[in-house]
Amino acid sequence: MENSYRVLILTDHTNHSKENSLYDLVVKMVAHSKTKSVSIASRGNAINSDFFNCKFNAKLYATNANENFKYDEFSNPLTQHLELCNLNSFDLVWLRMPPPLSEEFLNHISSVFHDKCIINNPKGIHITGSKAYLMNFPEVCPPMKICTNLEDIISYKNQFPIVLKPFREYGGRGIVRIENDEVWEGKDIITFEEFANRYKNEKIEYLAVKFLKNVNQGDKRIVVVNGQIIGASLRLPPIDSWLCNVAMGGSSTVSDVDNEEKTIIKLIDPYLSKLGIVMYGVDTLVDDNGKRVLSEINTTSIGGLPQMAAFKQQPLVEKTIDEIWNYFEKYSHTKN
Repeated sequence: MENSYRVLILTDHTNHSKENSLYDLVVKMVAHSKTKSVSIASRGNAINSDFFNCKFNAKLYATNANENFKYDEFSNPLTQHLELCNLNSFDLVWLRMPPPLSEEFLNHISSVFHDKCIINNPKGIHITGSKAYLMNFPEVCPPMKICTNLEDIISYKNQFPIVLKPFREYGGRGIVRIENDEVWEGKDIITFEEFANRYKNEKIEYLAVKFLKNVNQGDKRIVVVNGQIIGASLRLPPIDSWLCNVAMGGSSTVSDVDNEEKTIIKLIDPYLSKLGIVMYGVDTLVDDNGKRVLSEINTTSIGGLPQMAAFKQQPLVEKTIDEIWNYFEKYSHTKN
């Protein structure tokens, strides 16, 4: 008889909608032959505040999911039928938490579940969560530079138009574009002098990247699980914007992965795998030579799979769950 295992998923349902991937992922996880049970604990439930605030020996309450688990705007299942968890009873812990995740919280999860398989590994999330991590892969990225002071920014912007990305922001937050003496903050434009005046006494931590003139060709998100490419979507900026993030008003459509992007994933996946990163999203842009290059690596709460699956009419969510269990078995074999 095939072994089956207990799964704990950590999330925060506060800003969930019917588009959130968690609900379809949970249903497919429940249905899998290797799954014995799935419990989901949400930071959005006040009863769990001590646990998610990293209190020592805090209790955790979760909802047990079944095949009928689904989003409900008026009565979210993650607020219903909460039961006290035995934290030692789980075999697999799956972090489906929205960013940002503090180093304190990630260390807390590592400590509480020190002997468990965690997807993704909290220490790996912290390392890869900084934009500076891209500096490990210059051969597949646009020109970039770490800036820790205004002089760094000035010297780099004098070479070509640049985009500044805060090390640990997400969803397009805090990104600015600089060209000559103009600074774009979303749709707003200020002078570089105005921008610089903000940082006279402030700490600077930016990844500066050459601004790519082909940004209007879209930002492609590629989802990878256990080294396998699952699917991709292309996010296009609004007509009057240079930002492709859907959160910033962009649009999204399903796409395919080209050979350049397959090369990128083949390069970075061994590094991410060593850090315990099982499920991640790679973002690519078209550079000035028409070639897809790496612009982001995202390792928290990757979504969009049900939408990709519906468009492609392929079982991409089921494939994701298969690959998670494939990773778990490899992890368990190595551990033993």
